[in-house]
Amino acid sequence: MTNPMDVAFSPAVRAMQRARGSREAYQRMEDRRPWPARLTPEIAGFVARQTSVFLGTANAAGQPYIQHRGGPAGFLKALDDSTLGFADLEGNRQYITLGNLYENPRAVLFLIDYEVPRRVKIWGRAQVVEDDPALLAQLATEGQPAGADRAIVFDIEAWDLNCPQHIPRRFGMGRIATLLAERDARIAALEAELAAARMGQDSDSGS
Repeated sequence: MTNPMDVAFSPAVRAMQRARGSREAYQRMEDRRPWPARLTPEIAGFVARQTSVFLGTANAAGQPYIQHRGGPAGFLKALDDSTLGFADLEGNRQYITLGNLYENPRAVLFLIDYEVPRRVKIWGRAQVVEDDPALLAQLATEGQPAGADRAIVFDIEAWDLNCPQHIPRRFGMGRIATLLAERDARIAALEAELAAARMGQDSDSGS
């Protein structure tokens, strides 16, 4: 694949863009600034801050499936500038993602930050890696349950930092607690300043 945008812009997609009037703009993008295939430090940092990610796969027949994966910030790790990975913890044991990847490695990661807001789409190929204690140790994250016996490694083919339009603003409980603590500290500081000012006024009037 010479153009990373080919991973998403198939001939059918490009034909649809032409029919609906956006092809010219995307052609200019492809010519001037095609989607990267390697992570920048900014995007690697964005990945490291996420506590939630959606992994899309499809079986050999093309039937799609999206699975949510979550964990403490850093559970999805950049192993290098073209590879991501995370420890695969047991869930409901349906193994749809694992079965899909067994017969079709093509996958997509969808990361969305509701606070900033920002979203990043990452296309590539994923594989299930078992019996690799060194890799699992590398993917271990503080606050994440132990016991993973396999990992999913994602080789990046292209990524796109997408428009933040229509992303609802939401805050996690931890962030809300931090904001409330900052508010309370500011209120306490203002009340202390006000009390000190009143004491100064009383002292001046008494003299």
